[in-house]
Amino acid sequence: MSGAPKTIVTVAELRTIIALWRGHGDKIALVPTMGALHEGHLSLVRLAKKNADKVVVSIFVNPAQFAPHEDLATYPRDEAGDMEKLQALGTDLVFAPAGTEMYPPDFSTHIEVTELTNGLCGRSRPHFFGGVATVVAKLFLQCLPDMAIFGEKDYQQLLVIRRMARDLDIPVNVLGGPIIRERDGLAMSSRNAYLTKDERARAPLLFKTVTRIAKALSQDGEISEHIQSGRAALADAGFDVDYLEVRNADDLTPLAGSVAEPARVFAAALLGKTRLIDNVAVPEKK
Repeated sequence: MSGAPKTIVTVAELRTIIALWRGHGDKIALVPTMGALHEGHLSLVRLAKKNADKVVVSIFVNPAQFAPHEDLATYPRDEAGDMEKLQALGTDLVFAPAGTEMYPPDFSTHIEVTELTNGLCGRSRPHFFGGVATVVAKLFLQCLPDMAIFGEKDYQQLLVIRRMARDLDIPVNVLGGPIIRERDGLAMSSRNAYLTKDERARAPLLFKTVTRIAKALSQDGEISEHIQSGRAALADAGFDVDYLEVRNADDLTPLAGSVAEPARVFAAALLGKTRLIDNVAVPEKK
């Protein structure tokens, strides 16, 4: 097992280490996380290690992306477990700043990405993407990585971050890592820990539903009927559906009628108190 990764808590320390690596010609990858690491996060670290000489993992539960009624105070945290997992992967550096390091008392800047944030999670969580864009922009400028790795489970977030980096001329290659799932198909998420035993047994229906719709759309391309039946199936199983939609995979334009490639099926739903999201690509028509 590799030695424990060095953990730092200030931007000044981070920049000093990054400058040393740059001086040696190292290519640097950043994996931003909020901790409570699971196999989905670890797959992103592995991807980073394949593509870079040095890997920085940030752990910061970002208050700017939580609404007052959401779970900031109870969001899962496992500092010791996170460090064990990152050590096993040979992570080079962990950046774990305090809230005041990222947001001083007089902090007053907010980044907003429009268009891509219209609809889907942007409708039900209007605060979310501004908070994400702001903290990720800060992390990019603090670390100045060559690349940053994000999971495709949060597909809308991935596209928002890519657009933010492009529009602000931040020279970071934003890569997406595939969704990592449990054996029954449930997309891995730190919030899955909130599910009761009964809810956990029902949770894989979300993946089954979006997969069934995607497969059906690859054959006949008619959207509304499949969406209606999918919503009904989820409601019957006790899900409170936030959205179930088909959108263009490149710009998230809503699709109606027939599918135009490339397309993805997106879903978000509450199961008990746990908000689950998922998405799958519509296979190309044969």
